[in-house]
Amino acid sequence: MSPIRPNVIWAMDFQFDTTADGRTIKMLNVINEFTRQALAIEVDRAINADGVVDVLDRLALTHGAPRYVRFDNGPEFVAHAVSDWCRFNSAGSLFIDPGSPWQNAFIESFNGRLRDELLNSWRFDSLREARVIIEDWRIDYNTNRPHSAHGELTPTEFALQWATTHQPQVA
Repeated sequence: MSPIRPNVIWAMDFQFDTTADGRTIKMLNVINEFTRQALAIEVDRAINADGVVDVLDRLALTHGAPRYVRFDNGPEFVAHAVSDWCRFNSAGSLFIDPGSPWQNAFIESFNGRLRDELLNSWRFDSLREARVIIEDWRIDYNTNRPHSAHGELTPTEFALQWATTHQPQVA
């Protein structure tokens, strides 16, 4: 299934790193597949299904709920809480086949960029520092990174251009 407009498909995945003390940080990355906007990178020590729902609720307040959410078969995503959120918000679940990350290519590409451009080169001293620096990177990704798939527009520019050119016409 391919996105045809904003908010059709949000892709989600987890990514991990550590702080300087060796403690794990877990990131829930959420992107809009059509605009390529990074809607959220939730950073915490642990994120369970309720945490996924909290992020989805927060994003739905800002963007409206997506038509579909794409993710792998991890326990946080197959949990009843996420299934219930999808049902209550009329969002379908698109599960990729186990061991098939290419079926979630947009989020995997995003994860690779985040890893190569930030996580591999930064040692976070604390969870708070990780949250601030990763959020700054997310904002930069959305506002200053042109994408060839969008004619070298940034995700934010592309979303704005799409919204401007696809407004309903007043009769």
